[in-house]
Amino acid sequence: MTLTPLITGALETALNRVLYRDRSLKAARQRLAGKVLLLRLQELDFPLVLVFSETRLDVLGDWQDSSDCSVSLRLSTLPKLRDRQQLTGLIRSGELNVEGDLQVVQQFSALMDLAELDPAEYLAPWTGDIAAQGISQAGRRALAFAQQQVTRRQDYLSQVVTEEWRLAPGALELAWFAEEVEAMERSLNAFEARLAQREAK
Repeated sequence: MTLTPLITGALETALNRVLYRDRSLKAARQRLAGKVLLLRLQELDFPLVLVFSETRLDVLGDWQDSSDCSVSLRLSTLPKLRDRQQLTGLIRSGELNVEGDLQVVQQFSALMDLAELDPAEYLAPWTGDIAAQGISQAGRRALAFAQQQVTRRQDYLSQVVTEEWRLAPGALELAWFAEEVEAMERSLNAFEARLAQREAK
């Protein structure tokens, strides 16, 4: 059984709730009405096709017509699309490959940037305001803790690899090696120059 309908359905529900519920986003949504944005995520074997209208967004896993804009990226790059100012840097670095009308992805990024992504707002109808706020804060703290743990593990692993296991040289060892290579090169050049002078005589 393919997971495509499950992924596209969940994404469609989430994006419609975030982007089409807030009336203040109407002007930003109208710029995208009638546009088709095709996202090719390297981790998925099918594209995510975003078809915008004035009243809703359809997310499809298959699209036979042409799209206004096609974007290839990694899943880890997707959250960065919320920051309009990062788009140029992402394209230059190769994290984002855009074909077609660049304005479509810029307008989508602007819409995502304007959208209010506060989990408490979406939890409140089911749990109440106070509980939703508490759950949202706990979620943020848990995410921050997880990111901190990942960073600490990466630091620890790099120290173990360079210091304890000696699989990779440390920064000082690399600098020393580079200096030794340069010194050897200088002495070799000097030797070649002396040899050339003797041969000339």
